[in-house]
Amino acid sequence: MRSGAPRERLRFSSALGMPPERRSRTKAERRAGTMPVRQARPGSGGTPREAARSSQRAPQAGQRAAPSAVTAAAEESRLRQRNRLVLEDDKPAAERCLEQLVFGDVEDDEDALLRRLRSSRGQLQRSSDDSEVEDEAKDILPPQKKPVWVDEDDEDEEIVDMVNNRFRKDIMKNASESKLSKDKLQKRLKEKFQHAMGGVPDWAEPGHKRRKSSDDESESEEDEDDLLQRTGNFISTSTSLPRGILKMKNCRPANAERPTTARISSVQFHPGAQVVMVSGVDNAISLFQVDGKTNPKIQSIYLEKFPIFKACFSANGEELLATSVQSKVLYVYDMLAGKLVPVHQVRGLKEKIVKRFEVSQDGSFLLISGIAGFSHLLSMKTKELIGSMKINGRIAASTFSSDSKRIYTSSENGEVYVWDVNSRKCINRFLDEGSLCGLSIAVSKNGQYVACGSKSGVVNIYSQDSCLQQTNPKPIKAIMNLVTGVTSLTFNPTTEILAVASRKMKEAIRLVITLFTPSPLS
Repeated sequence: MRSGAPRERLRFSSALGMPPERRSRTKAERRAGTMPVRQARPGSGGTPREAARSSQRAPQAGQRAAPSAVTAAAEESRLRQRNRLVLEDDKPAAERCLEQLVFGDVEDDEDALLRRLRSSRGQLQRSSDDSEVEDEAKDILPPQKKPVWVDEDDEDEEIVDMVNNRFRKDIMKNASESKLSKDKLQKRLKEKFQHAMGGVPDWAEPGHKRRKSSDDESESEEDEDDLLQRTGNFISTSTSLPRGILKMKNCRPANAERPTTARISSVQFHPGAQVVMVSGVDNAISLFQVDGKTNPKIQSIYLEKFPIFKACFSANGEELLATSVQSKVLYVYDMLAGKLVPVHQVRGLKEKIVKRFEVSQDGSFLLISGIAGFSHLLSMKTKELIGSMKINGRIAASTFSSDSKRIYTSSENGEVYVWDVNSRKCINRFLDEGSLCGLSIAVSKNGQYVACGSKSGVVNIYSQDSCLQQTNPKPIKAIMNLVTGVTSLTFNPTTEILAVASRKMKEAIRLVITLFTPSPLS
C-alpha cells in the first residue's frame, strides 16, 4: 500500500511539468487506454530513415502498447482507490457523511458528478416551471378564507366526564358512557338537536342557498365577513360608561370584619353614602364602611327570632326596613336616631305573613305583596294602608316605575299587570312572550325599558311604551345566557347595564350592555 504512494506522487509531479494542453491531452489518452507513439523531435539526433522506420512500426507498436496501457490505467485506478480509502479512514464519520451528501459516492468519477449536477439543475428548472404554473392557478382560483379563530385545544383528544355534569348526564344512554371523547360528545349533541328539531334544518344543510340573486348573495356574504372580523361603532356612545373593556377588581369582602356562615338574603348600597348593608337568616343586619381595603364595620343590628327575608333602604336612606320569613311584623330602623321600631299590625291589612315589599323611587309609597294575588299600597311616612289590588294567580314580583306613577306586577302564569298608583286600576295587561312562569321584573331608571325574567332563564326586554299600549308586545331583545330561573333583575342608575342573576346556581350572574343604536340591544 505504501509502495504505490511514491509512484503516484512521481507521476503527478511529472505531469505538473507539462504544458496545460499537453497535460489534458495525455490525461484523456490515458483514460481512453491508448498512448501515442513518441515521434522524433528535430535536433534529437534521429535521421530521416529512422523516422520513416519508426513511422512504419508505429501501428504495430500501438497495437502492442494497447494492452499495457489498459493495464496501467487499471493499476492507476486501483492505486487511486486505495489512496482514497486510506484518506477516508483518517476522516471523521461526520465529515464523510457530509461529503457523501454533497458530492455523492467517492467512487463516482467527474463525468458522473457532472451528470448528477445537470440532472439536479433540470429538476430545479422543472420545479420552478411547476411553481409558476401553480402561481398562475392560484391567481385564477378564488382565495380560500381562513378561519377567524382556531382553538388548538379542540384538536386534542380529550375525555369529558359525563357523570358530574347534570346537563351531560341527561344525554347518557347507559352507565358505560360515564366518560366520552369530545368527538363522541359532539355527535351525541348533534343527534339530540336533530331529534328535537325533527331532523336537520334547511339552513344547516351544506348545499343550502338563500333565495337571493348571485350579486345580492355575494354582497351579503362580504358584509357578514366584515361584521364577524372587525368591530366598529355598532353601539352609541355613553357619557358615563367608559369606552372599551370594563375593568373589574376583586376587592376585600364587604363583610370581612363580620363573616357569617348563614345564607345572605340581601345586599344593598346606601343611596347617599359609601355604606353597604348585609343581612341574612342569622337574624342580623350589618352596616360596613366601604373603602376597598379594610371595610370597617359600622354597626350590627340583631333581631331576636327574626330570620331576615329582605332588608332595604328607604329612598332617602334615613330608614332601613326588614321583613322575616314567617312573620307579619315589619321592622323599621331609624338611621339618624339609631332606633328600631317594630310595626306589628297595619290597619286594614289582613295578611298573616309579610315577606316581599318594594319601595317607590320618590320614597312616598311602600308596596307589600300578599297571598292570593293581592298587593297592598301603604304610605311610607305613616305606614298606613292606602289601597289594595288583585291579579289572577299568584304574584311573582312587583316594581314601581321610575316616576312612581305606575306599578308593574308579574304573575306566576307569565302575565304582567300595569297599575295606576293614584286610582289603583289596571291600565294594561300583557303576556310575557314565551314565559310560562314569571319570577322577576325590573324597570330602568330612565323609564325606557322593562325587563321580565322567567323560570326558564330567559329575560325579555321591552320598550316601556309598548308595555303601556299593546297586549302582545314584542321584546326588543331576549337574553338567554342563564339556564335556571332568573330571580334577580336590576338596571344600573344610568340604564347602561342590566344585571341578570339566579340564586339556584353558583356564579349564575351576567351583565348585559343596554346601549342602543336605534332599537336593537347590543
